[in-house]
Amino acid sequence: MVIKYKLIKESHDSMARLGEITTPHGTFETPVFMAVGTQATVKTLTKEELEAIGSQIILGNAYHLWVAPGHEIVKEAGGLHKFMNWDRAILTDSGGFQVFSLANPKDISEEGVTFKNQKNGDVLFLSPEKSIEIQNALGSDIMMSFDECPPYPSTYDYLKKSVDRTIRWARRGLDAHQNRVTQGLFGIVQGGEHYDLRKHCAEALVAMDFDGYSIGGLSVGEPKTIQNQVLEFTTPLLPKDKPRYLMGVGSPGAILDAVERGIDMFDCVLPTRIARHGTAMTTHGRLIIKNKAFERDFTALDDHCDCYCCKNYTKAYLHHLFKSQEMLVYRLLSIHNVNFLLRLTENIRQAIKEDRFTEFKEKVYREYGLNDSNKDF
Repeated sequence: MVIKYKLIKESHDSMARLGEITTPHGTFETPVFMAVGTQATVKTLTKEELEAIGSQIILGNAYHLWVAPGHEIVKEAGGLHKFMNWDRAILTDSGGFQVFSLANPKDISEEGVTFKNQKNGDVLFLSPEKSIEIQNALGSDIMMSFDECPPYPSTYDYLKKSVDRTIRWARRGLDAHQNRVTQGLFGIVQGGEHYDLRKHCAEALVAMDFDGYSIGGLSVGEPKTIQNQVLEFTTPLLPKDKPRYLMGVGSPGAILDAVERGIDMFDCVLPTRIARHGTAMTTHGRLIIKNKAFERDFTALDDHCDCYCCKNYTKAYLHHLFKSQEMLVYRLLSIHNVNFLLRLTENIRQAIKEDRFTEFKEKVYREYGLNDSNKDF
């Protein structure tokens, strides 16, 4: 296996676990949050800024990099690591989520998906083989299988057909994988909120012996209670000696809930997206910097944070930048938000080491004003 997982410790009162993942571009402990660099950049942040806050692995998006600049250009540049000057680990998603948001159900066939490029209207076709070809050219450490990401809610009959197609596509992608010495490939477990479908999909994918497994089809609009329920019965179906990845989750409450249910890896555009709208994650909950209450607030954004933003600038200054539409504020809030989630997962790891994860989770829930309903962060 290209991607190696080492289980270090399991929580005594939950499925939370501390682990270590080794990739061709570095080793890091889990649970881990991965910042999203959709188009070969984590929006507004430089490599040096990401390194300074301790980012060990980031994401690239196969669909977007296929559309621009093109996977052939990235390959010619020496791969995604050299192209974006990032020498730590990279995970690329398959493009499936973007494709299914652009395609009509009638355009999904056994061969793949036909859809239109949202930028210029060109008709494109993406299949499991094409997705793997693109990701092989990008040269990421971890690639994702091309799966069908069904909408929520979907009927049981639709989900059953979708799961069977996802399994067949996973096999085709595995057969098409050319760089098995330098790139790992994860399978994606689908099945909606149905235990039997999740079990069927997990067993089929585990039999194919992927480098790791993702639980897909969540964080797509379902209630928080359903997401947690699906994790509770799906995670134990996956091997203990492989990484477990929950795609598209980046809010503190959802991360804590998923770690409690045995998940190791997370990604989401949330920290940089809400930064561009003037919102910061803090140890006291969300803070909307444009609010007039911060006009004369000369304290740091978060009194428990030591990131570059919090050490050097006040809420009043950030408020001024945002009201003036100065681009610097997007960078500063992005640094802070990504750092916030990296510190959260660092503290989670420490809590698991010290056998106090549940206590830590309850403390965070209390301080952030979270609860066990559908409210998150």
